[in-house]
Amino acid sequence: MPLFLTFKLVDDWLYWGKWALFAAVVLLAAGMFALVVQRRILYMRLGAPAVFRRYQRKQQGKDSFSGQVLGHRRLLNDVRSGLMHLVYFYGFIVLQFGAVDLIWKGLNEGAPLLAYGWFSLMQEITVTLVLGAVLYGAFRRYGERLPRLKRGWKPSLVMWFIGTLMLTILFALAFERLAAAASSTHIVETRFAPVSAQLAYLLEGAGIEPHSMTAGLGLEVFWWLHLLVLLSFLVYVPQSKHFHLLTAPVNLWFRRSTPPGRLVPLSLEDEEAESFGAGKVEDFTQKQLLDLYACVECGRCTNVCPASNTGKLLSPMHLIVKLRDHLTEKGAAITSKSPWIPANLWQSKENGPSAHVMGAVLPAWESEAEGGTSIAPTMAAQAGAWSVREGLKPEEVQLIGEVITEEELWACTSCRNCEEQCPVGNEHVDKIIDMRRYLVLMEGRLPSDGQRALQNIERQSNPWGLPRAERAAWITECESRTGIRVPTMQELKQQGKKADVLLWAGSMGAYDMRSRRVLYDVVRLLSHAGISFGALGLEEKSSGDTARRIGNELLFQELCRENIETMSKYGIQHVVTACPHTYNTFKNEYPDFGLSPDILVEHHTELLERLLAEGLLEPRHTIDEIVTVHDSCYLGRYNDTYEAPRNLLRAIPGVMIEEMERSRENGMCCGAGGGMMWMEEHSGTRVNHARVAQALEVKPSVISSACPYCLTMMEDGLKALSADEKVIARDVAELLAESVFGE
Repeated sequence: MPLFLTFKLVDDWLYWGKWALFAAVVLLAAGMFALVVQRRILYMRLGAPAVFRRYQRKQQGKDSFSGQVLGHRRLLNDVRSGLMHLVYFYGFIVLQFGAVDLIWKGLNEGAPLLAYGWFSLMQEITVTLVLGAVLYGAFRRYGERLPRLKRGWKPSLVMWFIGTLMLTILFALAFERLAAAASSTHIVETRFAPVSAQLAYLLEGAGIEPHSMTAGLGLEVFWWLHLLVLLSFLVYVPQSKHFHLLTAPVNLWFRRSTPPGRLVPLSLEDEEAESFGAGKVEDFTQKQLLDLYACVECGRCTNVCPASNTGKLLSPMHLIVKLRDHLTEKGAAITSKSPWIPANLWQSKENGPSAHVMGAVLPAWESEAEGGTSIAPTMAAQAGAWSVREGLKPEEVQLIGEVITEEELWACTSCRNCEEQCPVGNEHVDKIIDMRRYLVLMEGRLPSDGQRALQNIERQSNPWGLPRAERAAWITECESRTGIRVPTMQELKQQGKKADVLLWAGSMGAYDMRSRRVLYDVVRLLSHAGISFGALGLEEKSSGDTARRIGNELLFQELCRENIETMSKYGIQHVVTACPHTYNTFKNEYPDFGLSPDILVEHHTELLERLLAEGLLEPRHTIDEIVTVHDSCYLGRYNDTYEAPRNLLRAIPGVMIEEMERSRENGMCCGAGGGMMWMEEHSGTRVNHARVAQALEVKPSVISSACPYCLTMMEDGLKALSADEKVIARDVAELLAESVFGE
């Protein structure tokens, strides 16, 4: 056989052999990737069926799917981190074209798939930016040491993956320049390859001759290295927190179509139900389990959590991560499908069964540090307690107690700041409430002070257990203080009259002396504006918000149906309340139980804002105060009402508003939500003390709020910090009334 034919056969064999090896490696990696994803889908399907509906509440704007995924709206709450992630996100999209081109050239002897020139320049700039983002990410995690970010080999692994991918691209392009013939048309001009051309120059200076076998070998090595790292990353992604690359867009697409924080009703009359709430991980819905695999462990949720910030054990990030670990381990045990591929690299069958559980927990906060906020103790406590126990079967692990402790569940204030900050659309609060429901309804386990509040609500329809007969006492006192008689709906009906507005006093307005003063000012303002309104008096009951957030769905549903029946009896079409918790419950949750969606439910600040705009109220008297605004979670994050209280303050002559560093969407909770108004904090700094300390930083003379819970917590915090002689807490309605009436 002629020598040239022999060389041709060898060349052909090498060419097709490379194609065959390439195809085998790609198919193997793709198969492993598909298998890992398929097994995690199996684990998610262990959950209760969920109705996956498109998120429809806000299809446009910053909370739309495109705004979240393509615009990184929530990621940009932290501008530096958001910009870094934008470089990663769009960098990888751009570099996919470069990867295809590089791989194609390696398989086809340098023939480019795409037109070069500006394309090559764009690729090199993008590679450089992504490398910069990797270095900055490492600095944020290990240099700045942000408390919300985990450290260790696992969090750094992705940086090595991405960094290695970028370097293999640059070295492959540099060796390509050295290996190419001088007359090759496949190599772009130096001006279009500013990085790889300089790298090739450095390699040449290091002794690698152009057009040499060493240059060709270097190209081949870095081409294969790039391919293998890329495919290894592909297999690694679904086995790590970076599974969010696939699950986060899906999770955002299927976000709830109902208002945020709206709890799903329990069907308590379902005779086939074995239990209520979530007592095991399979009791969560498939959508809730999708949340777990969407988590990126960025720590933004924990960073804003009032419990985590004040030394409680609860950390929303660890809540999700622990549930995910438990689901993966239990799912693998139930389905007999290992979550890891290759399995022997991650887990040895010889070691027997094992499972993650919460071990001994060190105190998250050694001493009371008034006003202090730091997540470091909570992060350390969670990291130290979550460990593997050998010999324990995952299916035997108790969800409540061994995965999520009761201490964590009863630290949540249901403020939803965690959800507001989450860039992948995770919902933490509903999972906590579902586990509370199981504890309360199935096992009767809850803190004694919470139990006492529920018993009082059940017996007397108020958390203090004060007599039902005193619920209407505020009406008599209001008349003696203001000269205004608030008629009850029953009295109006007997007279053949009907009020336009039902003023819902709520338990705080009806019984709490401080909250009554706010209610009286609301009465004065409504009367001055000529609004026809009445109250229910003795027929009013607790809204049930406290019972529901603590977990007693049965008591909530009883109160809900009774209140709806009472409102229906009088044909109520417009309800106004000074309590954001009642407002949220009526507006967003009562419709699930039959309250007509045609009934207008307003918070008192919304109605007063409208009356101002219509000219029915005129703030004429100057109030020289520096006011900082504390946003109620249930008015703000739950119902997106931030401007109404501020517009009332802006309308008052002399008032100067000073915003706290944490305000509006990122405002810190007062500590009273989620039933915590009626339960004592047993560790760390009190949440309201920390919040008041934040308010005092802007040196106000008044801390304003629009919630009776918040008002109580602010006043308590001011007294605890010995600041009540210089700063006072007031509801915005009180300030408005003072300006309108000059008192």
